[in-house]
Amino acid sequence: MLDHRDLKEPSLFTPENLLREARRQKSIRRAQIPQVCLLDPDGDIVRYLVGSGAATPNRNWACYHTEMFDCKLGSANVGIVGNAVGAPFAVLVAEEMFASGCRLLLSLTSAGRISERPELPRFLVISTALRDEGTSDRYLKKDEASHLAAGLLGAVRPVLNDSPLPLGIGTSWTTDAPFRETARAIGRARKLGVDCVEMEAAALYAFAQARRKKVVCMAHVTNSMARSHGDFEKGAENGSVDSLNLIRFILRALGHLRGA
Repeated sequence: MLDHRDLKEPSLFTPENLLREARRQKSIRRAQIPQVCLLDPDGDIVRYLVGSGAATPNRNWACYHTEMFDCKLGSANVGIVGNAVGAPFAVLVAEEMFASGCRLLLSLTSAGRISERPELPRFLVISTALRDEGTSDRYLKKDEASHLAAGLLGAVRPVLNDSPLPLGIGTSWTTDAPFRETARAIGRARKLGVDCVEMEAAALYAFAQARRKKVVCMAHVTNSMARSHGDFEKGAENGSVDSLNLIRFILRALGHLRGA
């Protein structure tokens, strides 16, 4: 079962067929979701937008496992799904988003600090993610890392200094086992130049490469794995205010936003 040599063979189980049955059972009409979508693994952005009346349920989203909320960010209509934590769940939702009309997917997750360099920005666009999870191997042949598409990275890199928040390009370690971040594992990651640890990026980038989809993963470096008092503080509204400002900036850099 661990020998995934069928990477080029199409799956018998497809998101399109799953969504067809979900629509039938839930009496949901077939219609497109927003072309820009956001994964919010922590769920803080969704809670903030819904609580402030800035987001409403998307009635066309047929996923069995999640709710999608629509909001307006400048000129962009964005569909947001919260609490899709971990590589398998994030990729399941990503598959369904692109099968439902998504054209660009952003993911913004909190992450643990690995790098010891003092100038590490609070926010990172993840360019490279070490593959220490079990999902990416089902999309791409075994390798150490997966990567942000060169065209997307090339659109973001030149405008980093214009970001309203401290923003850099960084490398993450994607793990399925957050409570097995041992000293040895962290030390190995540091030697490989890793900046942070999170749970989704490597799989999302492998999916994006295999399916030729546009996915950008970002990390909000919020903690040092709870090894110090006061860890996990994200900022106003649990980091949602800063996160939304960053998302607007990234959308503008990628040509999906005309207004602030």
